[in-house]
Amino acid sequence: MLIRVHPRVAAKRPEITPEDVRVVFTGALRSRPRDTDPVQWVGVGIDTNGRLLEFIAIEEPAEEWLVFHVMPATKSVLLELGLRR
Repeated sequence: MLIRVHPRVAAKRPEITPEDVRVVFTGALRSRPRDTDPVQWVGVGIDTNGRLLEFIAIEEPAEEWLVFHVMPATKSVLLELGLRR
């Protein structure tokens, strides 16, 4: 599986490295598809520094993923994933 990180992630959040993104994505604590076209997956995971981060990604052909949004987990995403009331 190939995980690509959109350059916008580093531009907006220089403290989050592509390796952090890959760790969060592959070790997601919880994720789920959204009803979009193409289908976006939203999830949360813990990066190499112990930070809880949220991500949004789309699956591309041939088992490739493009992660285009990463930031510290927000209350709204935690609620969406059923990890907070």
